[in-house]
Amino acid sequence: MTSEPINRREPLRLKLISCEVFLREMCVAIARSPNKVDIEFLPKGLHDIGCAGMLQRMQAVLDAVDESQHDAVVFGYGLCNNGLSGLTARGIPIVIPRAHDCITLFLGSKERYLEYFTDHPGVYFKTSGWVERGEVNGELKQLSISRKTGMDSNFEELVAKYGEDNAKFLWEELCNTSKNYGQFTFIEMGIEPNSSFEQKTREDAAARGWKFEKVRGDMSMIQRLLDGQWDNKEFLVVPPGHKVVARYDEGIITAEKVT
Repeated sequence: MTSEPINRREPLRLKLISCEVFLREMCVAIARSPNKVDIEFLPKGLHDIGCAGMLQRMQAVLDAVDESQHDAVVFGYGLCNNGLSGLTARGIPIVIPRAHDCITLFLGSKERYLEYFTDHPGVYFKTSGWVERGEVNGELKQLSISRKTGMDSNFEELVAKYGEDNAKFLWEELCNTSKNYGQFTFIEMGIEPNSSFEQKTREDAAARGWKFEKVRGDMSMIQRLLDGQWDNKEFLVVPPGHKVVARYDEGIITAEKVT
């Protein structure tokens, strides 16, 4: 469908709801944007509680927005394991990047992400936000899928519960979530205060015996999100009374009228 146009004013009054892994990038982009942007960052751990739980919390945050004070709500998220599928716009439009996850925004386009991922299977990406905010604690850790299923157990805990032979099987099949990875790629966004985030990623790669690579990130898609440059190829504008629906093509998401 064709997205309905925003009733524009200069500047736009936007509400940003974003994952905290974008905190540094979003703050820089807001400082450069001509628009008035109110910010709300949500904890990274929402990704870990399952799509139904994430959607419920995202909808609650969206519904709490004072729509009289904003022209649109923009999201610093991708589809994120269907965590935004079903999100419903109430009285004002919402804008979501056409991205499976946050790496598209860090690299500047879904095409660049796909090209890099195809050439580098088994890669795990890091940015300053993933380094400093990647650890999930508290309530969200308790609600995470990995905690509920026991996938966050260490080998010693499994041995104590199930014996060594069973523990070896469970560890390899369920808990060793890094077994399909072999490289850390640090995305340098140009907003880092120093080299400490890159160095931490290098050290983590060395400790695991993984490869390390640094690539240049791209702030342009993040900037366009906050500047209100919402080309339909990059962003989905969801009109009031419509919801986000996942698609299995290059569009990634679409909007459907709530019935």
